[in-house]
Amino acid sequence: MPIFPGLVRWDEVHAGAIDHAIRFTVGCTSSHFIWPARHEAGSSDHRCPPMGARFRLKAGYNTSSFSSDARVVLTAMKHYGMILADNGSDWYFQGEVNNHWTNSLLDQLKRIPASAFVAVDESACQIGPSSAAFAYGPGCPAP
Repeated sequence: MPIFPGLVRWDEVHAGAIDHAIRFTVGCTSSHFIWPARHEAGSSDHRCPPMGARFRLKAGYNTSSFSSDARVVLTAMKHYGMILADNGSDWYFQGEVNNHWTNSLLDQLKRIPASAFVAVDESACQIGPSSAAFAYGPGCPAP
C-alpha cells in the first residue's frame, strides 16, 4: 500500500484535522490480503490480521485526558481508522519526519492499547478488485 497517503503530517495536526485513514504495522500478518491492499507479506498463522484490514478507535474511547494535538490524531483514528499497510512493530503508525513532533505527544499516543480498536468490515465499499476507490452508499457509509 502507498506510504505517503497514510502518514500523519504535522501540518494536519497543527491545522486541527486529519482527513484520512492512518497506516500502521503489526509484527505478524496473515498470508492473504483484503481490499484495499494489493499484496500479502505474512505467515500462515491464521491469528494474524491480513494486509488491508481497517481498525477504528472505539467511539466511546475517552480522549479528554489527551493534549489537543493528540486528540486530532485520535479523532482521525475514530473517524477514518487505521489501515494495516506493512509488517513491523505492533500497532506502530507513522508520521512524516518533522521537528515539531514532541516526545510528549508520541508518549500519549503510545498509551492506547490495541483493545481500544475494533475491526471494520468495509467490503461493501469496494468498487472493484483493481481499484482503491470507495463506493460510499447504504452498505458503505462515509466515515
